Amino acid sequence: MPGLCRDCADLFSDPLPRCPHCGSERLLFHPELLDLTIAHLDCDAFYASVEKRDNPGLADRPVIVGHAGGRGVVTTACYVARRFGPRSAMPMYKALELCPQAVVIEPDMAKYRRASASIHALLAKATPLVEPVSLDEAYLDLSPGVRLVDRPSAVLLARLARAVEREVGVTVSVGLSCNKFLAKLASDRDKPRGFAIIGRAEATAILAPLPVGAIHGVGAATARRMEEMGLSTVADLQALPAAALEARFGRFGRQLAGLVQGEDPRPVVPDRPAKSVSVETTFGRDTADPAVLARALPPLAARVAARLARDGLAGRTVVLKLKTSRFQVLTRRQRLADPTRRAEVITQAALRLLAREADGRAFRLLGVGVADLCDAAAADPPGLFDSL
Repeated sequence: MPGLCRDCADLFSDPLPRCPHCGSERLLFHPELLDLTIAHLDCDAFYASVEKRDNPGLADRPVIVGHAGGRGVVTTACYVARRFGPRSAMPMYKALELCPQAVVIEPDMAKYRRASASIHALLAKATPLVEPVSLDEAYLDLSPGVRLVDRPSAVLLARLARAVEREVGVTVSVGLSCNKFLAKLASDRDKPRGFAIIGRAEATAILAPLPVGAIHGVGAATARRMEEMGLSTVADLQALPAAALEARFGRFGRQLAGLVQGEDPRPVVPDRPAKSVSVETTFGRDTADPAVLARALPPLAARVAARLARDGLAGRTVVLKLKTSRFQVLTRRQRLADPTRRAEVITQAALRLLAREADGRAFRLLGVGVADLCDAAAADPPGLFDSL
């Protein structure tokens, strides 16, 4: 069964008690570890974590972020405070009755937005398909034709979690699955600083004992209605045919029939159009061989072209990215006469850029992409001799 070290992102196959690379005990094993591509990242007690980051003296203190006063409510309670009972949306007076020793901090939304922007900038380095849900959570599509780094999704997520913790100073919990519903469910299973997986094969069994309110789209009113019908667990819903669910719950019943079986067709939709499309690969060993570098370009260009075709886009500028053995990043661009979505055009432009840089330096990473995106209808106009 494949395994992953959540601390160093190393992969291995033996069921070891510790990571053979860094010695960590934070290991994750799952039969579908290398196959799942949809993720949900959720920051742990985000506002409180940002406040603790900025005031290390609060690290072990119960912290509640929210407006004090008679009608104030809890925006976020840190995990220390939660042990005493305070929760988000709880009236502040009730939270302080439960945890009178808590430090109450007024929200600083500008600061939280800055931290969120830093986190999303890191996520965007892994995939252009990042769907923000709020300041502190997002869905990611890390499918092979989408992700920007040629590594399994689980590896990228472990690296992202580590990067957020190191560079932003807050922790995240990760859920990995085959769709958004299950990924969100997974991220809630192992908090804080968690990483949980729900695979296709186990989805229905994991869902079965859960209360009906665990299903995406089932709010409190619908859950009460279901319980009045004698439907208290997901297993009760799974036992009903799709036609029966549709008869009872209308249009939502059709969606419900798929959700209770672990199916969710919703795509990950970014909040803004991509400005570029690129992919990259890291070599197993640094190389200065121009032939090795050149051979790596066509497969990367083909992946870029496939993504352009999928999204109905083309690009006016070809971009080559190189990272030296000393981790210096070089970016070179060539503006094309016409926008393109063709792999061979991208490859030829990238090869010209590479020829200027392959001067004996060793490189550890090679990437290719296109920028200045436009509609595919403007791409690759026929040449003078194409119709002859």
